[in-house]
Amino acid sequence: MKVLIINGPNINLLGIREKGIYGSISYSEMCKYLYESSKELSVDIDIVQSNIEGEIINFIQKAYNKYDALVINPGAYTHYSIAIYDAIKAVNIPTVEVHISNIHSREEFRRKSVTAAACIGQISGFGLYGYIMALMALIKNKKNI
Repeated sequence: MKVLIINGPNINLLGIREKGIYGSISYSEMCKYLYESSKELSVDIDIVQSNIEGEIINFIQKAYNKYDALVINPGAYTHYSIAIYDAIKAVNIPTVEVHISNIHSREEFRRKSVTAAACIGQISGFGLYGYIMALMALIKNKKNI
């Protein structure tokens, strides 16, 4: 199974930004963790990140016929990007939305996800392990379990 993990704005600042919410592990350490964990699951992953909405849409579109599934952390775009929602719907690739923090226990404006409705599921609040949970869910989804 080949999965593209797409990270949105400010995820590249992990370990720097709001450590009480996002932890002290850096973005490069997170990527290393995901690559190692995905090998244990026999999943081939690529990881990309952008602070630019259009680039995230390009990542999604270029995934068509190249990846079996997507994991996306749209960052702040979660709350208002109809364009990312449309891109996920357009490519029709099983997608899981992931958030490191529990968006439902944070500020009111963070509690709504417009992008989740285009996904097969959303995982929120389990830190970096949420990405692994997403990969496991996609494996089960592919096997129809």
